[in-house]
Amino acid sequence: MLPSETQQIIEQYGIKYVLAQFVDIHGAAKTKSVPVSGLQAVAEEGAGFAGFAICGMGMEPHGPDFMARGDLSTLTPVPWQPGYGRLLCIGHVNGQPHPYDTRYVLQRQIERLTDRGWTMNTGLEPEFSLFRRDERGQLQLVDASDTLDKPCYDYKGLSRSREFLERLTEALQQVDFDIYQIDHEDANGQFEINYTYSDAMTSADRFTFFRMAAGEIANELGMICSFMPKPDPRRSGNGMHFHISLASKDCSNLFHDPADPSGMGLSKMAYHFAAGLLAHGPALCAFAAPTVNSYKRLVVGRSLSGATWAPAFIAYGENNRSAMVRIPYGRIEFRLPDAGCNPYLVTAAIIAAGLDGIDRQLEPGQPCNENLYNLSLEDITARGIKTLPQNLNEACLALEADPLFREVLGSEIVDEFIKLKRMEWVEYSRHVSDWEVQRYTEFF
Repeated sequence: MLPSETQQIIEQYGIKYVLAQFVDIHGAAKTKSVPVSGLQAVAEEGAGFAGFAICGMGMEPHGPDFMARGDLSTLTPVPWQPGYGRLLCIGHVNGQPHPYDTRYVLQRQIERLTDRGWTMNTGLEPEFSLFRRDERGQLQLVDASDTLDKPCYDYKGLSRSREFLERLTEALQQVDFDIYQIDHEDANGQFEINYTYSDAMTSADRFTFFRMAAGEIANELGMICSFMPKPDPRRSGNGMHFHISLASKDCSNLFHDPADPSGMGLSKMAYHFAAGLLAHGPALCAFAAPTVNSYKRLVVGRSLSGATWAPAFIAYGENNRSAMVRIPYGRIEFRLPDAGCNPYLVTAAIIAAGLDGIDRQLEPGQPCNENLYNLSLEDITARGIKTLPQNLNEACLALEADPLFREVLGSEIVDEFIKLKRMEWVEYSRHVSDWEVQRYTEFF
C-alpha cells in the first residue's frame, strides 16, 4: 500500500502516469511511463530496462535486467505534462545498486560526508541558448534582433524571449524551485535562471528536471533549448557554475571564517577543499567538460564580448571570474563545469577531490586576483599556473593518470566513462569539417 503522503500527491495533481526516471552516463534523462497502479511495484522491484540499450551501464545484450527502483519520497508532478509524475530511481542489477548508475555513485560520496557529520550544499547556475530551425533546417537564434556585441543583461533580449522564460519559471516553481532571478547572459540568445541552493543530491536532481522542463517547453513553442557548451565560436559558452559549501549538523557553514586574514572569509577547511579541486583540476575537467565541444569553451583567449567567462587556467582568486575557482565571500565557486555535464558525476568528483584536499591538508597557494585573460602564456607560466586540458583527449589522459577517482568513485564507472569519451574523441578526429574543406580543397 502506498504511503499516505504519496497518495495525497497523486490525488492533488491528478497523476495517472509516473515517469520512472534515471540518467545515463552522460546525464541524459531516461524514463519509462508507468500507470499509477504500478507505482508500488516500481518502488519495491523497479521498472525493468535492457541495460545494454542505455549508454554507459557496462552491460551486454545477454546480461540481466537493469531495474530502476524508485524512491517514493521523490514523487513530484510534471507541470508541463498534466497527469504525469516523476519518480527518481537508482538502477539495481541482480538486486544490488548498480555501480555504473551515477546517482548511486553520488549517493556513496554523500555517505562519506554524512559519516563525518557534514552536508554539502551546492547552488547551480545553468546557462542555455534558445534556437529555432529555419526552412532549411539550420539553427537560428529565436530572437533575430538579439545581435549586440555585449548583450549581457539586455532588456530587449530578455523581454523578447519572456514567453519561454516565464513558462519555464512557473513550471519549476510548481515543484518548489525557489527561483530568484532570470537574466540574459553574455552570448546572443543565452539565458540563465537562478534558484536557491540545496543539498548536493537535490541540486543534481533539480538540474536534471530543469533540462527536462526546458527541452519540452521549448519544443512546445517551436524552439530548441540547447545546453551545448559552445554553440557559437565567437561567443561565451553555456557554463554551469557550482557554488559549494559544507555544513555541520547544526547547519553552520564550515567554509566560512570571518577572521580569515585574506578577507575572503574562508576557513582552513575551505582552503584545503579548494586545494583539492586545484590539485585534481586536469582530471576533474573530464567530468566537468565531458564533450568534444566543451573545449571550445575552455579556450585561452577572448570572445567577441571581451571575455569567455570560462576558465583556461588552474588558479583561484577572490571574486575572480577568470579563474577556475572563484571565492565569493565565505564559499567556493567552481567555474569549470559546463551545462552539458552529468550533474551526479561532477558532484561526486567534486566531493572526492575536495575531501582529498581536506584529508591531506593541501594548500592552494597564493590567490590570483588579476584578470587571467589579459596575461600571456609566458606570464602564466612564470607565475607557476598550469593550463587546463585543451581537448577531450587530454582530459581523458589526465583522468586516467589520476588514481583518486578510480579508487573513490569506482573503477567501473571511471573506466566506462574513459572508454566512451575516447570513442567520442576518435569519432570527432575522423570528422572532416566545413573549415577543412574550405581551407584545403585547393590549397596545394
